[in-house]
Amino acid sequence: MQPDLELVHIRKGESFSAWMHGYPFRTVRWHYHPEYEIHLVVATSGKFYIGDFVGDFQPGQLIVTGPNLPQNWISDIEPGEIVPLRSLVVQFPQSFIDGACAQMPEMEAVRPLLDRSRRGLLFDAETSGNVRPLIERLIEAQGLARLALFWEVLDHLVQGQHEVLASLSFQLDLSRFNDSGINRAIAYLKDHLTEQIDEAELAEMVGQSQSAFSRAFKRHTGTTLVRYRNQLRVDLACQMLLTDTDIKVADICYEVGFSNLSNFNRHFQNFKGMSPSQFKAQFAANRNLAMTG
Repeated sequence: MQPDLELVHIRKGESFSAWMHGYPFRTVRWHYHPEYEIHLVVATSGKFYIGDFVGDFQPGQLIVTGPNLPQNWISDIEPGEIVPLRSLVVQFPQSFIDGACAQMPEMEAVRPLLDRSRRGLLFDAETSGNVRPLIERLIEAQGLARLALFWEVLDHLVQGQHEVLASLSFQLDLSRFNDSGINRAIAYLKDHLTEQIDEAELAEMVGQSQSAFSRAFKRHTGTTLVRYRNQLRVDLACQMLLTDTDIKVADICYEVGFSNLSNFNRHFQNFKGMSPSQFKAQFAANRNLAMTG
């Protein structure tokens, strides 16, 4: 299912867009846009989709998404019901951040957060509570007051607790990094994902001892080689489930490198919080709504 491109309108004389919308609304569909987005739900509950992540939302949910990350929020409401205000939204382009960082060294503090947002970030209730009144004021503000409120929102986000939503495949872009030994190993691992490559082989390839490679790999990725490879395989399975609606789960299991179906189902459940069949059904429902909406 291809997401729709949302054209974000930033008014002349402004650096970013800040607005609110109800539900149903034209942007409520499987979509993406090149801008970063701060999205705060203030009413209704339902299902949300960020990249290959699906979950439940309720009032107070605060999410930041990076450029071109597909997304959608579907509220559970009665047929014909109209919700006048469902979400508060702030959208800003990469060029705005790059320009601000070039002129204001303090802005570099937000770079790591925005890099992680390329997989979608779900923030804690305290951060959401702190940010909501600022965005409400930001939507109505003009001139320098808009900028001051925007910086304050970013400051709360940098300090807030959050979890990353979409899978590694939505973040990992090796062209963005130097050709370090670990990145060469990761590139090789991705190119040979369905093969049984062990840590000793990768360590030898980059000229390190196995223990040194193991420590460096965990430092670089935040996890072990086995877990990282299993997550990449599950990520690949998700892509296959999304792009080929006729393929069987059992066929995907072996194509992505798992040796048996029960092992595949167990890892999929661990990483995605649901079975492959449930994942496929959830996105089928999202697809149907996108086609009829």
